[in-house]
This record gives sequence, C-alpha cells and structure tokens, in this order.
Amino acid sequence: MSGNLKEVYSKLRALLEMAVEKNLVEGILLSGGLDTGILAVIASRFIPLKAVTVAFENAPAPDVEYAVLMVKRLGLQHIVQIFNEDELYEAIPIVVKTMRSFDPMEIRNSVSIYIGLKAAKESEIPAVMTGDGCDELFAGYSFLFGLEKEKLDLELEKLWSVMSFSSVPLAKVLGMEARLPYLDPDLKDFAMKIDSGYKVQMENGQVYGKWILRKAFEGILPREVAWRVKTPIEYGSGTTTLPSLFNLKISDAEFDEKRSRYLASDGVNIRDKEQLFYYEVYRSLIGVPHPISMGDKICPQCNSNISKNATYCRICGAYPL
Repeated sequence: MSGNLKEVYSKLRALLEMAVEKNLVEGILLSGGLDTGILAVIASRFIPLKAVTVAFENAPAPDVEYAVLMVKRLGLQHIVQIFNEDELYEAIPIVVKTMRSFDPMEIRNSVSIYIGLKAAKESEIPAVMTGDGCDELFAGYSFLFGLEKEKLDLELEKLWSVMSFSSVPLAKVLGMEARLPYLDPDLKDFAMKIDSGYKVQMENGQVYGKWILRKAFEGILPREVAWRVKTPIEYGSGTTTLPSLFNLKISDAEFDEKRSRYLASDGVNIRDKEQLFYYEVYRSLIGVPHPISMGDKICPQCNSNISKNATYCRICGAYPL
C-alpha cells in the first residue's frame, strides 16, 4: 500500500467521523452491510445507539444475521422488526403515494425502509441514520463493475446527478427525520474526487465495488461485514419474494384482462402481476400517469416525464431507456 493510499484512507475515515458527528442521532437502520456497518461503528463511540433491522415473515432475510453480528460486536440495542402480509398491505399504499411510483423494485425496497422507520418511531426514536448515498458515491452497484474507466466515470456522474432516496420522504410522512451522513457536503465532495479505479477493484480474485471504503475500514469492521457482497434491500429484508406472492394472489386470467385494459385505456404497459397490484394502488391514489411537459423525455412504458439523464423511469421502473 502506497503512502498516498494511506493518506486517502486516513482522510476518508476522518471525513466519515465528522459526517456522522454532524448527523448524530440515536437510531440507525442497520442492514449489516458495509455502509451502515461503518456508520454504526463510528456513531456507537459517541452515543448509545439503537439499531433497527427489518425482515419479511417466512422469507430469507440475510440482513438479520449480519446486523446481529454488528450488534453483538458493538453492544447495541437491537430492534428486529419481522413484518407479515397484513403489515405489507398496510404499508404499500403509503409508499406508493409518497414515492409516486409503481416500480416493483422501488416499492419492494421502500416498503422495508418504511416499516423500519415506523418501528423506530414506535420505539420513540425520532430520527435515524441511513447508509443512503454510499453505493452511488463509491460505485457499489454490480452493473458498474465491468466498465472501462472512462465509461465508469461517466456512469458515476449520471448517478450523482439523479440520486434520491426514499428514506427522506418516508420519514417525513411519519413525522420523523432521516439523516444521511454519506451525503455530508465535505465527504460527498471528497468521495466524488477519489479515482474510480480505487472504487472498483479486485480483491482475492473477486471484483468489489466500494473497494477503497472496504480497505479503509477492514481492520475496524468484522471481516464478514467489510467484505460482504452488495445486497439490495429487497434481498436483505426478504421482499424479493413478493413477485411470487402476487403470482399466487392474481390469476392469469385477471392479469391478462387488466393488462390489456390498462394498455388500451391508460397507455400503460404492465409487465407482471406484482406491478399490476402496485399500479392499481397508484391509479386509485394518484391517477393515470401522463406527461406534464410534452417537450421533455417521455417514458415509452407509462407516458410519464423522465429526466434527460435518466436510464430508467422512476414512475414505472422501465429500463433501459
């Protein structure tokens, strides 16, 4: 390791500590991944931290195992919120209305976040930290891993220009606050300037995103957490099983009839049964999607406006665009 790289590690740790101190609150949504693991390690030095982890009932939810590892290491108070189908159906309309989306991936992820935030509020935790922004700033997404450096830099800049996080509006709906230390201006600025070759790199024969962050904290975090492969919220919490749930809930005949009807009447192309369920909630609460400005880019799947730099539609999840 070069002296220059040591300086980057040291600066990165120092900026993260300052970012956490500025955003210090007693709660954290703890997935047991690298992003929240780092925040928990730093925050627990300053405050008795309360961690919340969510899991869908009767579904594989690996976040719980890794979060427990962090909780035991740091001696944190831990709330594991196991939610069932009734709680899921109660949360979906709130998430759809707040996020103004019927994108299945968005809803699967945001339902888990909402239920975690709600559990925190019920435990009298008025504000929580989240790991939002880390994947965007440090190239945590697997679709970035095989890109040449020039293309990687371009894709990261696109991510930075459109990134937004459901934890902020969902917390607001609950009368709470979500704190995002990774988006602290000083840390964000430093992260954006780090060479992308330090963000995506090989380690022990495997390609990792957030490599420099992992190396900076590998001696501080449990190795299982420092080198845990990026796990989307839907997989970590178990909501990745929702497509199967809606496949059983909605018959083929009902799906075919409604898919044809909504395409003809609304101009919306419904891709699967899960999306159909969310679209009907969206339609009843918000209405039929339509472009606000005909001069802007329009999603071919749902007729909503999308930003010119967007590669997917935030309303319906259409990808690639």
